[in-house]
Formats: sequence, C-alpha cells, structure tokens
Amino acid sequence: MATRGIKQLLRLRVYYCEHGGSSRTLRDFVAAGRLNDWASQNPEVNIELLVRNGKHPFIEGEYQTQTADHQVTVRNAPDFDDIDGVLNLLRNRSGRKLTKLTTPVLTDSPSVQGVWTPFLNLHLEQPFGVKIHNDGDPQPASG
Repeated sequence: MATRGIKQLLRLRVYYCEHGGSSRTLRDFVAAGRLNDWASQNPEVNIELLVRNGKHPFIEGEYQTQTADHQVTVRNAPDFDDIDGVLNLLRNRSGRKLTKLTTPVLTDSPSVQGVWTPFLNLHLEQPFGVKIHNDGDPQPASG
C-alpha cells in the first residue's frame, strides 16, 4: 500500500526448511521461478531467502513505518496461489499495527439521514419520481 505515493513494504524475508514437508510447496514455488517473477513485478521490494532447518516456513514483511514486522505462515500451503496471496497481502499492507475501535464514534453533527442499519431494505423501495404536467391540467396516468 502506498502512503502519500510511497510504497511501505521495504523487504520480504522468506524462511523455509530444506527438508521439512511443511516447506514443500514453498520450495517448489522458489524452484519454479515464481518468486523471481513476483520480484520482477515488484522491483521496489528487496527479497531475502533464508534457510531455517527444522522449522515451519513463514514470510515476514518489513515496512518503512518500523512499528511492526508482519509474519504470515505458509506451513502446508496447498498450492502456489496461496503463497502468491501471502506475498500480495504483505505488499498491500500499510505496515501499521491494527487497532480495534472499541468505543462508538461521537460527533457534534450527527447525520440528518439517520443511522444506517442492514435492515433498511432500500432496494425494495420504489424509486422517487416526478410527474410534470404541461398545461396545468393533470392527465390520467396511462399504464
């Protein structure tokens, strides 16, 4: 994700095991050249491939904000699309820590239209229409 036009992801570290079964899909992903293809499409990201034998594989993203490094496991990933998804997920993140809003948002100028709820069913309402009469005499609606 870009903040003010600057991509936030600086570096990806891909950790895997040379022998473990949980790293098989990631090893095949690298051997098939898919990681090189992803790197050529995203030249602003540095990629480090690191071996951690005896450990499960994961991908870690380092961001410019340096508030947190995000790690996503790719243990027993079923196919290459899952690994592509993790790479794109880390590329599209802002790098900031996620915060949950636990209190409602208070405002001095509440909405005139009211609070939206999923039970409004506005798509069932008839559209608003305007009828224009030419000479002031209402004509009966045909139809």
